[in-house]
Amino acid sequence: MIRRFYKRIAASAALFTVELVFVWLLFLACIVTFLYLGSEILEGDVVWLDEAAFGFAASISSPVLDGFIRFITFFASRQFLTPAALALVAYYLFVRKHRWNSLKVPVVALGSITLNLILKYFFERERPMSPLVEASGLSFPSGHSMVAASFYGLLIYLVWHNVKHVPYRNMLIALLVAFVLLIGFSRVYLRVHYATDVVAGFAAGFLWVIVGITALRRLERFSGKEISPIVLEEQEEKE
Repeated sequence: MIRRFYKRIAASAALFTVELVFVWLLFLACIVTFLYLGSEILEGDVVWLDEAAFGFAASISSPVLDGFIRFITFFASRQFLTPAALALVAYYLFVRKHRWNSLKVPVVALGSITLNLILKYFFERERPMSPLVEASGLSFPSGHSMVAASFYGLLIYLVWHNVKHVPYRNMLIALLVAFVLLIGFSRVYLRVHYATDVVAGFAAGFLWVIVGITALRRLERFSGKEISPIVLEEQEEKE
């Protein structure tokens, strides 16, 4: 019994260490990537990635793929993410009764949108001309990509901490990561953003998720009112 307990403690500590290292590496990678791309854009340099991405998108374009890409890009639009975020808030407020997780949703979503607008007006990069769809506003970083990285990045965090079945958890995380990447590609395919806009949007979005969640977790610990979904489930079973 005692031996099993120590094994569980050791496994949890190892998992925490791996998670911490991964988060720090992702944090640093996001900062370096965004600063590099931002400096290239401010200097007015032509980035090879942009032309290469447009060339690849043109080589695979077809009417069928056009429709599929429009469908995918919808899942990072305001029309979808607003009700999706509200539904997630309601779920954690009234179903799981985890008020700190319900706070993470608006902090990540609204913070990401606000930061994106600030960055767009700072860099003032014009959009590419798109023959497929109409798009307005500035280009760098991509709003769809940044908000997708933030919202679905939050879902990845929630899945990682709440889904206990490892194969199922890993499958969900892989699907969410692939979905985010596909949303980013959809912006290049539709020619409403350069590839550098998309990569910078990913970097800024994931960076904001890390900063926002870290800040809220510190507040959660400071308040001393952390609510564990696992504890709640155990209490409900006893009742």
